[in-house]
Amino acid sequence: MSGPEGYGDIFSGHSRTRKRAVPTVVAEPDLVVEDAATGFCGAVVGFDRSYDGEFVKLEDARGAVRLFALREAAFLIDGRPVTLVKPAVAAPRQPTRSASGSTRVEGLRARVARGSRIWVEGVHDAALVERVWGHDLRVEGVVVEHLEGLDNLAQRLTDFDPGPGQRVGVLVDHLVTGSKETQLTTGLGPYVMVTGHPFIDVWQAVRPAAVGIEAWPTVPRGEDWKTGICRRLGWGTPQEGWRRVYNAVDSFRDLESPLIGAVERLIDFVTAE
Repeated sequence: MSGPEGYGDIFSGHSRTRKRAVPTVVAEPDLVVEDAATGFCGAVVGFDRSYDGEFVKLEDARGAVRLFALREAAFLIDGRPVTLVKPAVAAPRQPTRSASGSTRVEGLRARVARGSRIWVEGVHDAALVERVWGHDLRVEGVVVEHLEGLDNLAQRLTDFDPGPGQRVGVLVDHLVTGSKETQLTTGLGPYVMVTGHPFIDVWQAVRPAAVGIEAWPTVPRGEDWKTGICRRLGWGTPQEGWRRVYNAVDSFRDLESPLIGAVERLIDFVTAE
């Protein structure tokens, strides 16, 4: 309602009594502000929360840190009142790559399992393959099974009867010329591919730096390899040693290239149409 003399809204009060709008400022790290009540001046170094609300941490030029409540018009910047607010928390970025380095498929629903399979020698081999290539295997519908020893390969192949659309890829430890492993994996037919790595055990296919050592110790022939490794590294039992090895692997970068190449070739083989 305006009066005839143009005095404006007579119910709005005098301009000197109206509450001034106070700008809102995001309390970014290192922003320098002054607490209006105490005159303490410092840079924003963090935040805290209690039953009484949100607080900002200010550090002055001498290194003293104090907490101040994030209340309206409680701070000054260049002598002018402001209301500080915490920075918005950005949503965590979803990884675009899987642990194997392939493009991650968002909203993945595992494909119906193929007739083809990948076989590995033991539980540890299967666990590391799943940890690094699990996403890729679900995309392709490939099941990984362990043989519980390479000596079971011939009987398992007889039972499985490989053929078109039912291929078998076999991952073998210590696959080197002249070894028992090489003798057991030759002449298996066109629907079976055997690849492997030269290491005595799949543990050794994990890069030493990943598990915090300079190199894998040498264990004499005739001594159980895992037990010998744990004894020389002070890792306790082989079960405790395995936990160290497994937890050290986050992606293909923690593995030696012979194992990476072997698994990639097997995936290509069993998914070929």
